[in-house]
Amino acid sequence: MSGKKLTVADLQALKGRRQLTMLRCESIEDAAAAEQAGIDLISVAPHLLQNPQFRSAAPTVFCVTSLSYGIYATPKEYLRAAFEMRRAGADAVYCAASMRVVRRLAEEGIPVCGHAGLIPSKATWTGGFKAVGKTVETAKLVMQQIRELEKSGAVMAELEVVPEAVATEIARRTSLIVLSMGSGAGCDGQYLFATDVLGAHNGHYPRHSKTYRNFAAEYDRLQAERIEAFREFAEDVAGSRYPEAKHVVAADPEVVAEFMAELDKEDPQQM
Repeated sequence: MSGKKLTVADLQALKGRRQLTMLRCESIEDAAAAEQAGIDLISVAPHLLQNPQFRSAAPTVFCVTSLSYGIYATPKEYLRAAFEMRRAGADAVYCAASMRVVRRLAEEGIPVCGHAGLIPSKATWTGGFKAVGKTVETAKLVMQQIRELEKSGAVMAELEVVPEAVATEIARRTSLIVLSMGSGAGCDGQYLFATDVLGAHNGHYPRHSKTYRNFAAEYDRLQAERIEAFREFAEDVAGSRYPEAKHVVAADPEVVAEFMAELDKEDPQQM
């Protein structure tokens, strides 16, 4: 934890000096851990950023908030959403929309993180979920994407699953802060999903991910404990072992007797 809130200027000054670190965080706990661990940047969904606890948990880490592709349509809609995210505490916004949208955001001084290489929302145009840049033609396409982002005023770009040698040449030829997701150490920073780093699921892990813990096993253990606790509760109720005297409030016998007498007066048929 640096104690100083990072700015775009800080990150630009670090380009070529050291590798930046970035995580996609899915919870307040993830964000707080990233802050304490000294992670440089995090990416979060809008709902997490808008959680009142978010900036208390992660006050200094540079936060990029995603403006999910397909939710917004026009530059005006993107701009309105970007201003809302900035008010909520975002340092930059992620945008995979057209350069027309990126330019409009940049015109208003909103730091934009673009996307190049394998762009999941547009993967059909590059052959699906696989590396982009393994041929001269596709490597030139990725370079073109980066140049267009740079010309449009973006300040950084996620470069996803591009061959390392190609990504290295691209990163050193642009002023953008190039964040590698599976594109090698020649970029300006390394970007992973916190769920992959933590080993927090039992599904597919991409080749570029690295797992440092096995949270999935702990979640499985906790789920088994949850089921067993619920089962024991049901068995205690069925066997009259719950509630016990310590779980309920006692009343003075005289108060109960007087109360019952009052009820009997109101409803003689129950006598």
